[in-house]
Amino acid sequence: MSVLFSVLTLGCLLLVNQVASEDKAVSYSGYQVWTITTSSEEENQIVLNLRQVYGLDVWQWQESTNAATDVLVPPNISSELKFKLNEANISYVVKIADLQSAINDENPNASSSSLGTKAAHNMDWTSYHRLDDIYGYLNYLAVTYPNLVELINVGTSYENRSLYLVRISNATAPDTQPAVWIDGGFHAREWISPALATYIIQQIVEEPANAKLLNNIDWYIMPVVNPDGYEYSHVRRRLWRKTRSMTTSARCIGVDPNRNFDFKWGGAGSSSNPCSEVFKGSKAFSEVETVAYSQYIMSKSKQIKLYLTLHSCGQKLLIPWGYDREYPSNFNDMMELGQCAASKFKLYKYGVGNKVDLLYRAAGNAADWAKSIGIEYVYTVELPTTSFIVPAYNILPITRDFFPAIDVFATKIATLTV
Repeated sequence: MSVLFSVLTLGCLLLVNQVASEDKAVSYSGYQVWTITTSSEEENQIVLNLRQVYGLDVWQWQESTNAATDVLVPPNISSELKFKLNEANISYVVKIADLQSAINDENPNASSSSLGTKAAHNMDWTSYHRLDDIYGYLNYLAVTYPNLVELINVGTSYENRSLYLVRISNATAPDTQPAVWIDGGFHAREWISPALATYIIQQIVEEPANAKLLNNIDWYIMPVVNPDGYEYSHVRRRLWRKTRSMTTSARCIGVDPNRNFDFKWGGAGSSSNPCSEVFKGSKAFSEVETVAYSQYIMSKSKQIKLYLTLHSCGQKLLIPWGYDREYPSNFNDMMELGQCAASKFKLYKYGVGNKVDLLYRAAGNAADWAKSIGIEYVYTVELPTTSFIVPAYNILPITRDFFPAIDVFATKIATLTV
């Protein structure tokens, strides 16, 4: 059993179990993020044991002997954890000294967007937006550019929110061109991913200089796969990750939608514990969101040639498989295209490679499933952030830096046939 699998299976994470009043947001005052660096397998095991004992929420992790692990440290265990690490001569640094302060500073202009003005929509990329703003923008585009943008509702979430995506195409006949699929918002707390997804939409639809991206390609873009969790992360618990469905545990609700897909479901890197952040669900496709998502992609699977699912954090382009250290038959081809795309990044340097080699095992993930149904080029994008709390002033640098890679992907996909 791998170290990561042990952690994810046995760890009943503190924040998931945190009891919070439904009428006010959870405070993370006094919480810190530490980077713990190990230099041997023995030290790895010590850190693993500490994570299990204290139920630490792991923010970043790599499945390697010498690795840095970012963990969220509650104030009530800070002194004891320091003592344990010092006793074992394991080094650590405090990355975020007070998490609530970082959260308070993350999105300062949220209430000063175009809301209440005569603007046709409330979207911008200098702040993070609630779901209504995002959906309002998608609707605005569909109304304003009816020959280019189609707003598609693929289903309803557990809490009865619409699951919207847009189809962007200038084709005279539907489903005749190769297509690109892009999504964000699988994990609720990763706000930068819906921001990038909507930025890509805006650039393709509203910037004339990008008209070439419509040549011989259809685009399917779903900014928020997990709308219930996304809303909850805005109004109640900033670090919420999962869906909001009921489980067998009254106090631990929600499923990790990125461990809920019916390909190698239930394997390493997922958990059967409802209190775990990587809870796989009671069965594959237990979540209405993953069912609607997968059914729509299946209906377009012959057309979709490129699949990009946006996450944070880690600064990587990850290639299947993620369930184990295995490689698809066209791995080298995907590596070549991924490296070509990554060469366009100027501000941030992305690693490109297999998910397990660069990160960790994660059975039942959406990208593996997409590859398993025959989509040719499949990538999980871990955006260049160092935590889940990304100040809004970083949105435009990250999204602008990423966008030139879209041209690389589009140039390749436009040469393929349906």
